[in-house]
Amino acid sequence: MKKALLNFSRIFVGVLFIFSGLIKANDPIGFGYKLQEYFEVFHIPFLNEMATGIAIMLCVFEIVLGALLLFGFWRKQVTTGLLLVIIFFTFLTFVSAAFKVVTSCGCFGDAIPLTPWQSFSKDLVLLALIIYLFKNRERIQPITSNSTLQNALFIFVLVLSITFSLLTYSRLPVVDFLPYKVGANLPELMKIPEGAKPDEYSIIYNLKNKETGETKVMNDKDYLKTEIWKDDNWEIVGQPDSKLVKKGYEPKIKDLMISDASGTDYTKELIENPYYNLIIVAYSLHEANEEGISKLNALALNATEQFNIRTVLLTTNSAQEADAFSKRMKLFTEVFYADAVPLKSMVRANPGVLLLKNGVVINKWHYNAVPSFDKLAEQYFTK
Repeated sequence: MKKALLNFSRIFVGVLFIFSGLIKANDPIGFGYKLQEYFEVFHIPFLNEMATGIAIMLCVFEIVLGALLLFGFWRKQVTTGLLLVIIFFTFLTFVSAAFKVVTSCGCFGDAIPLTPWQSFSKDLVLLALIIYLFKNRERIQPITSNSTLQNALFIFVLVLSITFSLLTYSRLPVVDFLPYKVGANLPELMKIPEGAKPDEYSIIYNLKNKETGETKVMNDKDYLKTEIWKDDNWEIVGQPDSKLVKKGYEPKIKDLMISDASGTDYTKELIENPYYNLIIVAYSLHEANEEGISKLNALALNATEQFNIRTVLLTTNSAQEADAFSKRMKLFTEVFYADAVPLKSMVRANPGVLLLKNGVVINKWHYNAVPSFDKLAEQYFTK
């Protein structure tokens, strides 16, 4: 029984750590964005610039620890490392849940979004299993006692996890779990279906009796039901509060609004274009790879001149900054503006490009992996 429990704990924890690390390593930039939220909460924003690098290191650490636990190698060091990691993550998820500072921990990336309390509960289970493994670490048996083979397997897992993380960082996620993935119909994802229930709110009133000074807190239903509003002695103090009672239907894309420099909404026109159009995304022009911008600008010029393909650039920068950048880089594209959250979700690159047609994401590329114009034309425009 003890052996079965030990093996279950070792396999469960090892597999879960590898899975969690791989899911995040699939999108290290997205994990970096999540770390930035924690950095802001703990008032250490100076780490923001290193967020992606820290994200990659954490992903590799998780994968390696999980693999070594399955192999049974260096049991004292591995179980100690696991214990320190899970204590740290349990603390983070508790802070997120208790103080509602980060709405999703990013434990499994965008593949399996968990609420803060779900994340904390998951970490408590892992904490219990890892404590058990730590206490019984001497009973963990390695799959081999050959030190050369142990080192070789360690190096293999380490190199493989680093390579995978750097590949997804310098290209795009192998599996895209975001709403702007290839094949997504953006207009449909922005709609609320007919008959879908909206968010349900309760209005909270703070009441005070003019004669006795007694105070009450009452929701809108009780306020009407008791007909306390008919009693002139009771008055509403301050502004009523709105409290979410039940979450309604939420479209997968709810925050995309594209405008020009004057604020005119161009979302529908650009997203629902029935023809091929290229959307270059550079959420921050200050941080954008300028060589990548030049490459995409040349692509846009050729696409427009030869096939009349409309190309626009989306950014979060101010109109003045975008205009100065456009002149310096001699951009051919039109420039529009959107919030950083949807732009970061569109493509994990700065810059990146999406090929749209009739609202559907036909394909998208990191600036490091953009096909040549001839290949692009042959595959899409000349058919």
